[in-house]
Amino acid sequence: GSCCGCPTKVSCKGVGLHKFPKELGHGVKYLELSNNFIQNLSGSHMLGFGQLEYLDVCFNQLEAVSAAALAQLPQLRSLLLGSNRLDHNYVANGQAFRLLRNIEVLDLSANNLESHMAGWYISNLTKLRMLDLSGNKMTRLPAGIFWGTRQLRELDLSNNYIMEIEEGAFEALEELEVVNLALNSLHCISGFSLTQLRVLNLSHNALELFVSEEGAEPYLLQVLDLSHNRLLYFPELPKAHYLTHLNLSNNLIASLLPGSHHLGEFVLRYKEMASFNGTSPAAAGLTHVVDLDLSNNRLQLFPFTFFHSLGSLRSLSLAMNCLQEVARESLAGSTEPSDRSPALPEHAALSVRSLDLRSNAIHVLPRWFFDSLPQLETIDLGSNSLHGSHVAAPGGNCTPFYNVPRLKHLNLHKNNITRLRPYAFNQTLLLSLDLSGNKDLFVPKEALGGLEFSLQKLSLRDNQMDNSKTELPCLGTLKVLDLSGNNLSLLPTGLFCSPLESLDVRHNNLLTLEKPALTSWSRSLKDVAVAGNPFSCCSLAWLDMLQVAGVGVRDLDEALCAYRDGSRNFSAKITSSPRWLCPHPRSTSPLALLVVIIGIFSLSSGACCLLKKGQKSPGCAGPRTNKVGVFPSHPKRDEPAEAKPADSVTKV
Repeated sequence: GSCCGCPTKVSCKGVGLHKFPKELGHGVKYLELSNNFIQNLSGSHMLGFGQLEYLDVCFNQLEAVSAAALAQLPQLRSLLLGSNRLDHNYVANGQAFRLLRNIEVLDLSANNLESHMAGWYISNLTKLRMLDLSGNKMTRLPAGIFWGTRQLRELDLSNNYIMEIEEGAFEALEELEVVNLALNSLHCISGFSLTQLRVLNLSHNALELFVSEEGAEPYLLQVLDLSHNRLLYFPELPKAHYLTHLNLSNNLIASLLPGSHHLGEFVLRYKEMASFNGTSPAAAGLTHVVDLDLSNNRLQLFPFTFFHSLGSLRSLSLAMNCLQEVARESLAGSTEPSDRSPALPEHAALSVRSLDLRSNAIHVLPRWFFDSLPQLETIDLGSNSLHGSHVAAPGGNCTPFYNVPRLKHLNLHKNNITRLRPYAFNQTLLLSLDLSGNKDLFVPKEALGGLEFSLQKLSLRDNQMDNSKTELPCLGTLKVLDLSGNNLSLLPTGLFCSPLESLDVRHNNLLTLEKPALTSWSRSLKDVAVAGNPFSCCSLAWLDMLQVAGVGVRDLDEALCAYRDGSRNFSAKITSSPRWLCPHPRSTSPLALLVVIIGIFSLSSGACCLLKKGQKSPGCAGPRTNKVGVFPSHPKRDEPAEAKPADSVTKV
């Protein structure tokens, strides 16, 4: 291999180098040497690299870095040494690193470094801004480890084995803004005092407790990721006024209500437990949180009171919990029964726009639930238990989806819903509706009433519905329709007026796609999926129509059709153009067939000439090409079939 680039920027990535390429030399500022076999950086190879500012030696076999080498790189700002063997010779190497006076970016990831080795390497890098120590073998952060790197702004310690952070470990880092401690073994964060931090990732640890320090100064924290831990309660964040994104997914939080702390639930004992008086909601002061993820916890109740103080909340996920009922606790602490609709004070409304309640055990959502969410645009209720006739129409006492004025996206996948009531979604502006996975669902014609001029995407997939259960109205704006996994032998006629662009009818009982539907969709339709239907090889006019309209058939190679030969049924790939096997409609007598064959053979030589000339003749069309592939020419349904050679003619 060889290096490439311009005089100042050179890449020798993965070219099989075993030594530093000393022949490059003068004027190079940016040098990439990753994915080679270099084992050491020595002074004799570095002559002439005095202008070098960026050096990447990641994924080599580097064990030794000499002081003589680094002394010749006074301009070096970025040094990337990830995935090497710098646990070897770390004393001498670390001594040499003291010559990196201007280094700002240092990558020491995946070098098998233990805590004391890492500390030695960075002990005197006074201008360092970004440090990557991820993927090493560090088990603790000693108190003085960052004393020599006081200007650090970004620090990555992820994917180590850190179990302990000594008090004062980060004390010297007054400019630190981003810390990644994900994928370690931390059990407890107490007295969290990094007020200047903006992004903190503590995901994939073993945290049971997160308590910030009580101080006068507010925290500047904006993004906090505590997902994939063992937290039993909402973290204590009294002064985190600037927090916008909080991820608490995949923990063990069972309640968000004050006074619900049970100290016996902790695996380990902590002295900070004494501060758990449980009087104020843990969310107090989190007025700027926009995105809160509490999915995959153990919540059984949707506590409205808790979310009241989150005045900026836009996106809330409570997916994969144990939610069954939705109760509204008054601020005095009593809970309203979920079926009543008490007068709601102004402040009780939540500003949530996107709500994810997937995979819970919710049976019913009361009317006041939607009244409390006036900004709601998207709600995912997939895999719950809104079964039976619980998707109600106006006037019912079940889950009412009508008159939710801003609702645009509704997912009711897998809810055991068997019937939709008339006008179930009236007075909404739904753009997309997912009713898939509701076995034997009955959709009467009026059920989607009110959505005629808004609905753009509809899924009725895997409902095992037959023709009588799919009475769709004229949906004048519908663009995407999924009817796969049903028992339809006809397409719902109400759809013929829709400007469909994408249609999925896989795995139904369709023998053909009706001409009126395809005619009405000819201008709008862009792609269809059709495999898994018992199409007839002798009724493929629909395929011709799609072809002429330039519609793409996504699964054409998988689509089969059926034909009879004598008393037996056969299937063939639609792409193999099996139509010549079909019986001729006008005459079935062997004599007539013989006359046709003789006539065609007697004209064969003339036909060949005609075809050859016809390629340039304006009145002759060759095979058409479009999105669905190239088909051999074939007869129209009312013309005699073109004969194949004698050995392939159907036996009569």
